[in-house]
Amino acid sequence: MTKEKTLEDLFHDTLKDIYYAERKILKALPKMARAASSPELKVAFEKHKDETEGQIDRLQQVFELMGKRAQGKTCDAIEGIIAEGEEIIESFKGTPAIDAGLISSAQAVEHYEITRYGTLKRWAEVLGLKDAVKLLDETLEQESNTDKALTELADASANELAKAA
Repeated sequence: MTKEKTLEDLFHDTLKDIYYAERKILKALPKMARAASSPELKVAFEKHKDETEGQIDRLQQVFELMGKRAQGKTCDAIEGIIAEGEEIIESFKGTPAIDAGLISSAQAVEHYEITRYGTLKRWAEVLGLKDAVKLLDETLEQESNTDKALTELADASANELAKAA
């Protein structure tokens, strides 16, 4: 008979999913920075790359708190979101719309991460994993702030430049 799956199993499974996603995002960010035309957007991607490294470290700490080895499992959602971003780079590179497209791709990533971290934080609370709650909340805050910063960049110039073309 198979063991009943618990919230802890679901938490661990989702943790592996976001761990894979973060490592995939870390590889995609330099490509996005190179494709960006605005210096501000390039800097935003570079800053988020540094933050993502810290987020991976925090996830490793959460695995440790659970007594588990840090490992990822293929995240089809992030694979799709990143593939869409690569498609935008291919189709719009060198055009006035590239930055607006890159921002939309980056925000799709952020919204996925916000969803995952919000859920993991709630589950950690229910499971009584206080230290994990703090680590996940720190990342959730960063992801929310990155999303806001991207919206500001889009509103400040990227969307208008894309439209003007």
